Amino acid sequence: MSGPLPYPEIQAARDEWILSRRPERNTLDPSRPYAVLVEDERSASGEIVPVATIFLTNRECPWRCLMCDLWKNTLTETVPTGAIPAQIDYALARLAPARQIKLYNSGSFFDPRAIPVEDYPAIVSRIAGFERVIVECHPALVGENCFRFKELLSGRLEVAMGLETVHPQILERLNKKMTTDQLAAAGRRLRERDIDLRVFILVKPPFMRDDEALHWAERSLDFAFDCGATAATLIPTRGGNGAMEELASLGDFSPPNLANLESALNYGIALGRGRVFADVWDLKPGSNCPHCHCARITRLREMNLRQQLLDPVVCAHCGGRN
Repeated sequence: MSGPLPYPEIQAARDEWILSRRPERNTLDPSRPYAVLVEDERSASGEIVPVATIFLTNRECPWRCLMCDLWKNTLTETVPTGAIPAQIDYALARLAPARQIKLYNSGSFFDPRAIPVEDYPAIVSRIAGFERVIVECHPALVGENCFRFKELLSGRLEVAMGLETVHPQILERLNKKMTTDQLAAAGRRLRERDIDLRVFILVKPPFMRDDEALHWAERSLDFAFDCGATAATLIPTRGGNGAMEELASLGDFSPPNLANLESALNYGIALGRGRVFADVWDLKPGSNCPHCHCARITRLREMNLRQQLLDPVVCAHCGGRN
């Protein structure tokens, strides 16, 4: 029996390798968002504000990023005109009041195959009461659709982009088909139009050693703020998409330990160049010390809100190293 096949060195072969390892995607209703929630977040002004997040159901992103599992909650076809406004209506009727809104769509909001351009006026009419609107987009699609949407809004627009890592070889291998220069250029275009930038950074992406993870997370934070980001989110790289499990079997991926995420957040907040958040939603005790896991997650959540360094959790079992 043959073993797992190594990840292709040739870029042209990577999409097929990634797609062939996928499990089934979830069955979704194009008239409904696949998830909605309201959570508190520290704003750029220093206030703690409620932020509504609507996870829109739409067509899958055209890029096949190696680490991505967001495609599980996407469709294979473009939604009909009117479906996205209907999803927003459905969500807002069920959500608690909020001041800001995230319209996350598991890809690029300004991809016309994902969010129909003709729906922009109807979308904007639904979110007119929010002071800030946050969407996601690949740097390659920060252009006229983005600027047109911004001009329709009454609130402030913020665009979140996945930098992932500034490690040049690893970024190329993630199959994101993006360079740091392209992200920097997109950041400049946003600043010229008075649009805010948020950046997503992976803590220990595949092909990275444990002893490199903190260094590259720190360098990625430095780069994000050099590009004008007002916020950065540190995301512990996770499995669950088939490709990552294959990489794990090859010895090319293992999840980061909690200490690396804590240290990266400490570094980012201490910089004082913008807000830095640790994404803790999928962190489970099984991969970290069970004795201190919950207390450490609580500390990270508090640091997210306060944007201040807090005393580390002292653990007699692991010494805070796991």
